[in-house]
Amino acid sequence: MAMSVGSGDGEDDRPMSDINTTPLVDVMLVLLIIFLITVPVVIQTVPLQLPQVVNEPTTTKPENVALSVREVNGQCETYWGVQRVPDKKTLLDRGVGALRAEIERQEAMTGSVTELPEVHIRGDANASYRCIGGVIYTMQRAGFVKVGFISEPPAGYRSARL
Repeated sequence: MAMSVGSGDGEDDRPMSDINTTPLVDVMLVLLIIFLITVPVVIQTVPLQLPQVVNEPTTTKPENVALSVREVNGQCETYWGVQRVPDKKTLLDRGVGALRAEIERQEAMTGSVTELPEVHIRGDANASYRCIGGVIYTMQRAGFVKVGFISEPPAGYRSARL
């Protein structure tokens, strides 16, 4: 390391225009080493295999139950087809009745139950989770095993089946 003490001819009054960058480089190197060590430690992930989402058109069967859920002024509204269901007890009774009728129909036709009907829920984007979750819970209590959500496909989406 070199150090400038001054010239021997008496020009000490002139300001020094050289900047000593050694401390700056030392600090930057230390910070670089700290970041290189700490970044891999801070970024921790749990290994997951996320599902690959494919938007498939639903096959509507007459035995499937189509429900619509929305929230108006803090009140949950549920519609069976286009008819409003007044409360959860009525929804449960109607679900049990529909499932029982479909099971009896299949047993009368084939002697066994081959496929249970599904519940397709159209949930309003502004509806709270308690409204949609309550409908899911009620339909599961009624005995429906498969519950699906109907959504609007993204703009420009084309199905592979077309």
